Amino acid sequence: MFIALAIAGWVLTAFLTSVYFKAGQFKLTASIDTLVGAGMTWTKQIPEFVVRLIALLELIGVAGIILAPAAYQFAGFEWALIWGVLAAAGLALTMVVAFVMHAVRGELKYTWKINVLVILASGALTAIRALLPSVK
Repeated sequence: MFIALAIAGWVLTAFLTSVYFKAGQFKLTASIDTLVGAGMTWTKQIPEFVVRLIALLELIGVAGIILAPAAYQFAGFEWALIWGVLAAAGLALTMVVAFVMHAVRGELKYTWKINVLVILASGALTAIRALLPSVK
């Protein structure tokens, strides 16, 4: 059971890392006009520092879902357990807020599939990271 959960956790980590890293890096480095051209029209309607803050939070979450479980599983640092759970939960919360924002803006018909997929994956990773230490 432990091995299956560990593998599932790392598979979800790989998927979410690619999604959040790409999104965070793009939001952090691209100009607002480039983001708008890519379909993120909401970035034109909020302060630029908020867009960059969202990007930084996504990138910090990526670091947390990779480094914290690695520190626990490979180096035995038990204190890192909570950081992996919190990072995954933070990314799930980010996507819940994004889902609500897209619903309010009437954009769900374009974004609901990826939003729901990433919310479910982030939630599953949160549960796995929370349960993994107690599974023998």
